[in-house]
Amino acid sequence: MAQLGVDFSSGFNMTSIIVLIVFTATIATIFALAMPFMRGERFEARLRAVRERRRALSNAQTQSFQARNRLQAVPNKGIKGFFLRGVSMSDLLDAKELRVKLARAGKRNPSAVANYLFKRIALPISFVIAALLYAWLVFPDKPIPVRLAGVLAAGGLGYFLPQIMLNNSIQKRQKALQRAFPDALDLLVICVESGMSIEAAFNKVTDQMAESSPEMSEEMGLTAAELAFLSDRRQAFENLAERTGMPSFKALTTTLLQSERYGTPIANGLRVLAQENRDTRMSMAEKKAAALPAQLTVPMIIFFLPVLFVIIAAPAGIQIAQLMSSS
Repeated sequence: MAQLGVDFSSGFNMTSIIVLIVFTATIATIFALAMPFMRGERFEARLRAVRERRRALSNAQTQSFQARNRLQAVPNKGIKGFFLRGVSMSDLLDAKELRVKLARAGKRNPSAVANYLFKRIALPISFVIAALLYAWLVFPDKPIPVRLAGVLAAGGLGYFLPQIMLNNSIQKRQKALQRAFPDALDLLVICVESGMSIEAAFNKVTDQMAESSPEMSEEMGLTAAELAFLSDRRQAFENLAERTGMPSFKALTTTLLQSERYGTPIANGLRVLAQENRDTRMSMAEKKAAALPAQLTVPMIIFFLPVLFVIIAAPAGIQIAQLMSSS
């Protein structure tokens, strides 16, 4: 340590500061170089999901599209299979609501339902065992009811934690889709007005928004795949609204279904929908701006007014103190 010129008894010297700066810069450079590759892996995973969806629809073109058929082919091996085989999971695996929620969170692989149910079973057991060991080894002097209450609280946390994480994932994905929806809708309007079919328009939006919004690109790609392979085109549009669970996508689905059913021009409907979406965004922005003064009232009272009173009253207080001391 003496050769490096580091003297810990007197604190950091110039050499140690330089070494710390170089180390921090090296770590930052490594992260900067690795981030594009990590983002590329996530993008490739989303494209792989779209390709798998196309392949699955192509193989099941003569059959009805049922997610239960994919779930039946999932092998439950190892510890997860032991837990799932010990409990009757047939009704839960076929639960449509759970599959829809997982799809809205972006988890559409065949084993998504099985993995989620395994977490709902394994996490409470793991949390209870860990809480038991912790309570009886670290707090042996505490009363038994107190320790049992901690164990029950840990078990409840382990039971509700997967559901909380799933709802959080759904909210994050829906926010990302809502941010990218205006751009996707404008691109759809441009593509349709240029003479493209709705399938080609969805494919074009998928390619154009792959970098800016991978979530929107994935949804559009899945819809394009379903339009190409499903026998009923209306089912593809309804699946889009069901996968996202958002009012904006439901409005888009309604517009496309009306155009498909009554033969109205798609461009006109999409143009009206885009205008309504812009008006809605403007009204939401105006609503947030109107609520800003009321939201700033409490921070101004807590942080600004005391400082303002000190600045105004401090000179007068100093002068009064000086007069009293001189007299």
